[in-house]
Amino acid sequence: MASDTTIMGPVQLLVLGFEGDRFTGEILPELRRLKEADVIRMVDLLFVRKDADGEIDVLHSSDLSDEESAEFGAVAGALLGLGAAGEAGLEAGAELGAAAGADGHVIGDEEVWHLEEAIPPGSAAAIALIEHRWAIPFRDAVVRAGGFTLADEWVHPSDLIAAGQQVASTAEPR
Repeated sequence: MASDTTIMGPVQLLVLGFEGDRFTGEILPELRRLKEADVIRMVDLLFVRKDADGEIDVLHSSDLSDEESAEFGAVAGALLGLGAAGEAGLEAGAELGAAAGADGHVIGDEEVWHLEEAIPPGSAAAIALIEHRWAIPFRDAVVRAGGFTLADEWVHPSDLIAAGQQVASTAEPR
């Protein structure tokens, strides 16, 4: 599947926390492998690490060009504007979103400071906007078939454990 930057796949916001300094070097090569296989594209990644003394290291990365980032910002801003103020907000939102993404990053500097305050010394956090490229053909097939999303959730193992605990707590004793 060739990468087509004019079509955006579903985008996931993922926020991760890391305790201590136990980075083994596994994460970046795995992200690289997924990107090279065109499974994902990193719309934006902000990684903030705070050492034991409170000193901050920041990594900001994106697979998008400045133009693509501005385009992504325009689309996201237009949708936010549409939701906030209807048709009148669409254009204003697109302009604000394009300006926000013009520097090549969708996640702004204010998130650096938010993460800096939120993470304790000796830990790290990451905010990633990940485009799921693999889902584009499936999404398009659903649209061509007249389908639409009724629900869209990720189910994690902990969700299933919690659901099982809920069932057990409400079940009548035998």
